Amino acid sequence: MYLADSRTAPGVPGTAGRSPSPGRRAAVPATVLALGTVSLVTDISSEMVTAVLPLYLVTELGLSPLGFGLLDGIQNGVSALVRLAGGRFADRSPGGHKAVAAAGYGLSALCKPLLLLVHGVPAIGAVLAADRTGKGLRTAPRDAMISLACSPAARGRAFGVHRAMDTAGALAGPLVAFLVLRAAAGGYDAVFTVSGCTAALGVLVLLLFVPGRAAVPGHRGAPAERAPLRAVARRPEVRRLTACAVLLGLTTVSDSFLYLTLQRRLDLSEAWFPLLPLGTAGTFLLLAVPLGAVADRFGRRRLFLCGHLALLGAYGVLAAPLGGSAVLPCLALALHGSFYAATDGVLAAAAADAVPEAVRGSGLAVVQTGQAAARFACSIAFGAAWAAWGDRTALEAAAAGLAVSAAVSVLLLRPSTAPERAKRIPEGSCR
Repeated sequence: MYLADSRTAPGVPGTAGRSPSPGRRAAVPATVLALGTVSLVTDISSEMVTAVLPLYLVTELGLSPLGFGLLDGIQNGVSALVRLAGGRFADRSPGGHKAVAAAGYGLSALCKPLLLLVHGVPAIGAVLAADRTGKGLRTAPRDAMISLACSPAARGRAFGVHRAMDTAGALAGPLVAFLVLRAAAGGYDAVFTVSGCTAALGVLVLLLFVPGRAAVPGHRGAPAERAPLRAVARRPEVRRLTACAVLLGLTTVSDSFLYLTLQRRLDLSEAWFPLLPLGTAGTFLLLAVPLGAVADRFGRRRLFLCGHLALLGAYGVLAAPLGGSAVLPCLALALHGSFYAATDGVLAAAAADAVPEAVRGSGLAVVQTGQAAARFACSIAFGAAWAAWGDRTALEAAAAGLAVSAAVSVLLLRPSTAPERAKRIPEGSCR
């Protein structure tokens, strides 16, 4: 799989596929639509909490930027630690990917009501860590089910459709939180209550409408144990993708910090703060499917790198003096949403190309874990930089690091002229 064209991976069974004939689009599989519905409902729940949590912790509980960075980093770190376990369990579990994904969604749903009962920072951190454990468990199995449900040539579009539905929930979540905060006397407690009920609905949709283990053409169901996790991680394509995901993740500032920066620059009131993620989510929703199709046609890795240029542009806008203009904040949120549309599902589709079906969950988890661990480190580092230098200088440092990381990633993903010497997983271990 090369930067010039990452639609197929050389030597990987099941990744060679014909593109749909000109003028004709393959229907999106029912499994993708069902999983998209689950993600839509779950994201309404999650983003309700995410939209109010930074302000709740910093304003209500008096948490410092460094303390918030540590807490935000812990969330990402826990997710990173369990993603490998989630992907591996899904490949080896008798219940398949659905069983592990259901466990992850269920754990996250249970955590939402617990936010009503805890008020100290350590207790809230423990609940958020449990919620992220659920997210870490479900992500790789869910993406594996999406990749196995569609043809290789249409993976970018399938992931784009799923991410668009997921983002519709992310778009609705902050809006619901905004309305609840304005209408309910309970304030934050009311948000947490509605979020918990919505999360339970998402688990129900998964159990009722998402099919179990998919029947993959040509896959004879050989045990995944024959392909050790270290062998999956050593695949040249997986190594390159993971290295790039880590490098770029180390300079990807968390959404919460970007929204806090924007809120402070614009001096927005607390009531309006939950609406800031709508700009990101709205752009993501509009671009996820088109950019997924672009990735299928012109190369997934190339688009993944271009997406980080959009993030670099968002950093530049936020670091510049915003003044009283509303144009620059809107531009920053639009660039932020474009970054997610060009990278989130696209990276999953590229990673799916790099590994056979029988270890799909493990392969996706390796790449996603590297990215999540890097973002964990970035949250802590950015929080410390904000506390020491201020938000603008911290953002400028992140922008410089992202520019360097993107340049190195281009070199890592460029077409190779030398034969691959690294070991591949023996085909008999996966077929």
